[in-house]
Amino acid sequence: MEKVTMKDVSRLAGVSMSTVSRVLNSPESVNREKREKVLNVIKELKYHPNALARGLVYKRTNSLGVLIPDVSNAYVAEVIRGMEDTALHYGYNLILCNTDLDQKKMVKYLQVLKEKQVDGIVFTSEPVTAELNELFEQLQLPVVLASTQSLEYNLPSVKVDDEKAAYDAASYLIGKGHRKIGMISGPTFDIISGATRYYGFQRAMKEKLQINAEDMVEFGSYRFEDGYNGMKKLLKRKPDVTAVFAASDEMAVGAITYLHEQGVDVPGDISIMGYDNTKFASMYIPKLTTVAQPMYEIGKTAVEKMMEKLEGEEGTLLRSYLAHQIIERDSVRER
Repeated sequence: MEKVTMKDVSRLAGVSMSTVSRVLNSPESVNREKREKVLNVIKELKYHPNALARGLVYKRTNSLGVLIPDVSNAYVAEVIRGMEDTALHYGYNLILCNTDLDQKKMVKYLQVLKEKQVDGIVFTSEPVTAELNELFEQLQLPVVLASTQSLEYNLPSVKVDDEKAAYDAASYLIGKGHRKIGMISGPTFDIISGATRYYGFQRAMKEKLQINAEDMVEFGSYRFEDGYNGMKKLLKRKPDVTAVFAASDEMAVGAITYLHEQGVDVPGDISIMGYDNTKFASMYIPKLTTVAQPMYEIGKTAVEKMMEKLEGEEGTLLRSYLAHQIIERDSVRER
């Protein structure tokens, strides 16, 4: 049986090959009657467009490379969901590359993505160094940043204002009557999330309580065990702490787990607040009060920015900040 071609579809549908192509690549640009006629013929002939051939014609592979630091992270998973749904809407596929914050892996993946001839790269969560920006320039591909940003390079980005979000979190705890407030922070060398959330917390403590709270902080890398160990150290140093702001939901759950093991009630004795509003924030007991990032929207917006770049649209907003909000649940109480 001979393979069905685009020419066969156009002949049977009574339309040009360019119309068939537009139905496949940008269906909204074809009027409904013609579009349905073409789609019916495609279904009848069981036509499967050759992605490689289409790529040669349009100089596109309809694929995007996504560099992520940790695919197992619940936050990242939700961002990817937003990317994937939006990419599929535009007829694109994602190639996910888990870098593990390893520079050598990242360089290798960038080479692989170049060989795969992806149309663009979405880079998530990590800072953009001079070396990395140079690699991006060598690829000569559009790059969009998700959950990160660069103030030095003109790379479109989308994220929340982490400093303001952490400021609002500390202010929320202060508004609940807490004065002895600790923080389990990400590392300050992480200029995207660690330093910004740390400084937002400190700014609220200084402005609202006139307190220098540098000695009220323990540091980790956003994981459950970092929250567990950070809470252990903080409670040993500051046994009178009444509330703790954790820089991720995972760390918040780690902190609550340690307190539970010590017979400390949350929120009866110590209130705990998280950051991200990942799915398990509402599944844990007590349900987490947390700062919600619009994770799905961050992924969605990143891909939309990429589509604008690929279509050569002018006026794309360089740095987009999406709104955060505080989700009140059961892990914080008034003093």
